[in-house]
Amino acid sequence: MRQFAETGIVAIDLANTWDEYLDDPERLPDVSELRRFCRELGGFDRADLDAADIAAKDLPVEDLSVEGLSVEGLSVEGLTVEDLAAVRAVRDRLRVVLVGEPPGRPRALAQWTAELPVRAAVEDKDGLPRLRLTAPADATLAERLAVRAVADLLDLAASGDWDRLRLCAARPCQDAFVDRSRPGRRQFCSTRCANRAHAAASRARHR
Repeated sequence: MRQFAETGIVAIDLANTWDEYLDDPERLPDVSELRRFCRELGGFDRADLDAADIAAKDLPVEDLSVEGLSVEGLSVEGLTVEDLAAVRAVRDRLRVVLVGEPPGRPRALAQWTAELPVRAAVEDKDGLPRLRLTAPADATLAERLAVRAVADLLDLAASGDWDRLRLCAARPCQDAFVDRSRPGRRQFCSTRCANRAHAAASRARHR
């Protein structure tokens, strides 16, 4: 079974929960698989919880689940089909941003962000202040995922990887990936897709 937390980057791993190679491309077919996704990506909800909300409620950070089971009363055990539909909608909106060419993505990302319940929090990062996007304490799972995905994309842009954020060129695959290669010319998300694309090209040349 393919795991969900393949990169640890929520924006990419959520986008890749649709796999065209499968007979049924939907990798989030039901609530139980959504729970598995949350457990594998454990910690995204803790990271998105506003530090100010924690302080206001006098809630020790160590009381938060490291496996994403429960944060501020948000338990993955209590997820519903409505949550599943909302998370799939977040994935669809995320992919709208990713399918565009790098120069056009900022506008799509800005439009999406304007629709989200985003808050800004300042945290201490190695003695330096750092601005971080968060979701409010009463945010739904889908809203938390959306805010985290936006934050991930902004982090990729800040790190210089915006132009290296791509979709796999081996159709029908549409997986997102970040090209970490030195030349920066990687086209495929995995060796699986590279091999399939090369085999297809070889067959085409020998026809």
